[in-house]
Amino acid sequence: MRSSIQGLQPQLLWEHFYQISQIPRGSGNEEAVGQYIISVAEKNGLEFQKDESGNIVVKCPASPGFENRPTVIIQGHTDMVCEKNNDTVHDFEKDPIKLVRDGEWLRADGTTLGSDNGIGVCAALAIMADPSIKHPPMEMLFTVDEETGLTGAENLKPGFLNGRIMLNLDSEEDGALYIGCAGGKHTILRRKIDWRDAPAGMQAFAVKIGGLKGGHSGLNIPDGLGNANKLLSRFLYALSGRISFKLAAFDGGNKHNAIPREAEALILLQPGDSDNLKKTASEFDAIFKNELSLTDDKVFLKTEETASPSKVFEDTLTADLLRTVYAMPHGVIAMSFAIEGLVETSTNMAIVETGENTLFMLTSQRSSVASSIDDIADKVKALGELGDFAVEQGGGYPAWQPNPDSPILKLAVDTYKSKYGNEPEVKAIHAGLECGIIAEKYPGMDMVSFGPTITGAHSPDERVKIADVAKMWDFLLELLIRIE
Repeated sequence: MRSSIQGLQPQLLWEHFYQISQIPRGSGNEEAVGQYIISVAEKNGLEFQKDESGNIVVKCPASPGFENRPTVIIQGHTDMVCEKNNDTVHDFEKDPIKLVRDGEWLRADGTTLGSDNGIGVCAALAIMADPSIKHPPMEMLFTVDEETGLTGAENLKPGFLNGRIMLNLDSEEDGALYIGCAGGKHTILRRKIDWRDAPAGMQAFAVKIGGLKGGHSGLNIPDGLGNANKLLSRFLYALSGRISFKLAAFDGGNKHNAIPREAEALILLQPGDSDNLKKTASEFDAIFKNELSLTDDKVFLKTEETASPSKVFEDTLTADLLRTVYAMPHGVIAMSFAIEGLVETSTNMAIVETGENTLFMLTSQRSSVASSIDDIADKVKALGELGDFAVEQGGGYPAWQPNPDSPILKLAVDTYKSKYGNEPEVKAIHAGLECGIIAEKYPGMDMVSFGPTITGAHSPDERVKIADVAKMWDFLLELLIRIE
């Protein structure tokens, strides 16, 4: 695995990336990677502070001649999304990420890579570990639990940071400077499962949706990708109009911020209806392949006979569940009229889970307009109530309001133009960055976000473009020299 980073530049950044890839760091499991950051600080004689949530700030004194310049914060989050392919054997609680060089890209072997936001974290670590780099006074802010609720940023206390200029390194597009992001919230649906004894003499089948790319529920929501939960409910709803069956389980998706790639249901039917099941499954497999041929061409729907369960859902619950998931909005709800090409509002039908006694569904809503978050979340709530589900809405997180007159943005644009000879794109992102929360915690913070090209974030297809990491690094160092 170390050979995958051999010869990559900047060498120190990639060496740190290899090291943190050996450390399990899913959301909520960041103590060890935090200790690694502290070890780098201690080795280089740098002052650090860790708060009750696990956030760490490391203070880097200015280079000679830069002492009178303003303090600059570099910020990134230490956690990563833990997703793997079904046929990949990997324990995110203890196994290292297996790095793979794939031409001009770096990816992982069947799992998420953790370049989101490992590259940003390692850029900060590389500066901490290299005294030859010229820079103003700096604070390296490493936040926790970004991927599952932005709780690290949410729990930042006044006085933890002194700087008022921040470079967030959690964006995923080369040549783009981000100055705004969407806010969001979760809407959760629950219903007690009314179990019935499984009727005797019925055949049990597992119905599976798979082969989908998945992806980030904000960045990839306009890409027309398939949602496994939506496809499975569509098939089962259609099937219910052709044959009678009992439903014993429905499970799909496991991350609020990932478009679900796989879903599976367990159904029971009369033996004489098995041919109709297979015929309908073949029909919808072809339909899904046709509809998603340009965006998710490896999608499949298949059925497999399996062991019969002892319990099934009561019929009314089955009908309510299938109608609710099938009718649940998913995808782009509105495009922005303020910024061309920007998704303004969206929702993700993220998780359906059959528990021992409770059906659980989680959806996530995003928008750059605060009132629109409430509007789409309330529509999801209303639909859940129609299906007799108890509905709970999360408190959410704020949007980062774009400031086109930002001094650090103007300097970043000028730096980019002088270094590369062309204008960077100035954009907002349809995803939750910690910038919105940090701006609320520290009024007056001047911020810009940038990063290398990362594709397939939050899925096992995640990869980072190697050359763009070097470009991001060179741009970052030039920008630090110019901040006065």
